[in-house]
Amino acid sequence: MPLDVAVQMDPIERINIRGDSTFALMLEAKARGHRLSYYTPDKLAQRGGEVFATVQPVEVRDELGNHVTLGEAKRVNLQSFDVILLRQDPPFDMSYITTTHMLERVHPKTLVVNDPAHVRNAPEKIFVMEFSDLMPPTLITRDLHEIKSFREEHGDIVMKPLYGHGGGSVFRLTKDDLNFGSLYDLFATTFREQWMVQSFLPAVKHGDKRIILVDGEYAGAVNRVPAPDDLRSNMVRGGSPKETELTPREREICTRLGPALRERGLILVGIDVIDGNLTEINVTSPTGIRAIRNVGGPDVAAMVWDAIEAKRKAS
Repeated sequence: MPLDVAVQMDPIERINIRGDSTFALMLEAKARGHRLSYYTPDKLAQRGGEVFATVQPVEVRDELGNHVTLGEAKRVNLQSFDVILLRQDPPFDMSYITTTHMLERVHPKTLVVNDPAHVRNAPEKIFVMEFSDLMPPTLITRDLHEIKSFREEHGDIVMKPLYGHGGGSVFRLTKDDLNFGSLYDLFATTFREQWMVQSFLPAVKHGDKRIILVDGEYAGAVNRVPAPDDLRSNMVRGGSPKETELTPREREICTRLGPALRERGLILVGIDVIDGNLTEINVTSPTGIRAIRNVGGPDVAAMVWDAIEAKRKAS
């Protein structure tokens, strides 16, 4: 049965359709006959217990330069939709958090993917700490003495903002790097919250694997290899997608995470693994769907819609 689907995302005319996972989900929804509408987070409104958005019917095509046609805008009660895809990109700031509170008003009568309450309560770099035995040594703090002690213990470290995204402001510091004090000052004045400090993993030069789980089950993976002159493997930072298979350790990680993801209603999740070490659990707007398909992997978008349709049928 066709579903009425709304997609909350960043401006659709600006996306890069070659790699955009939200666009892949929209193409699959269209192929299944679902009716698509689109809006940006700034179009949300709440009056009393009801949440509205000014939405536009949307047609999508896998054509560069001609990928979208938008219909006439209209104000709609979000409970009139069967499904809402919560897909705007981070930063995970107060604006993002506010949208999760608003969408929580319509979920689960309208199925929001991912569950907005658990998107709010499971930030990628904090939720992952529940599985610290699967991670490299990791510290969350903004305290200078804590970081100095951690650096003394582990040598080379990586510092990154707790609510950053896309590889922005990720720095490696060697044990004797004289830039440490200046970088600490920069972070302290730029970010009000704590940040993440991890032991540097030299094997990152061979790739940072993005693994997608759908409803807690392994769905597909791509190995993102950083450029020779960059620490970061994110594809928006020049990382190269490569075909890959899961190691036994990576399968163990997926098995461990699966029940926690299902319990929280996190249908589409992307985890990052370097040399068998879990580094992040991405739940806000996970990417990698098109990259996995482009290197010959499975159709993750179809798996996501299989899961969504099954949940709607059971509700």
